Amino acid sequence: MPKVVKVKTGNKFEEHGSYSRLVAVDNMIFVSNTAGRNPRTKEIPEDLAEQTNQVLDNISAALASVDAKLEDVVSARVYVQFPEHIDVIMETYGKRMRGINPALTMTCPSLGSETYKVEIDVVAIRGVSGADAEELMVSL
Repeated sequence: MPKVVKVKTGNKFEEHGSYSRLVAVDNMIFVSNTAGRNPRTKEIPEDLAEQTNQVLDNISAALASVDAKLEDVVSARVYVQFPEHIDVIMETYGKRMRGINPALTMTCPSLGSETYKVEIDVVAIRGVSGADAEELMVSL
């Protein structure tokens, strides 16, 4: 029987929408779409880079709660509210994820509020950061 851990943060939307911030099934970890609200101040930075970094900080904290880390991420989806913000958000995301290099999907849907400039969800596998990784270059 697999071990399942469901992590909640106390956010009212988790209760309202009946979801968990993170679900770990054995070593496979799914982190819900995460915004850039600072959990201590409850504020969302207006600056695109700051908001993107706060999203990744929030994801890192969620992963740490189940003994995983950002380097264990194998797949990410980045949701950008406004297409004109893609370059700054992608550059900021790239700085944090360089060397991790997960599979990535980036899209520009409407988000819950225009305050949210970026949201990210990830899939991680606990411990994969310690694995030997082979990088292949292919022409598609």
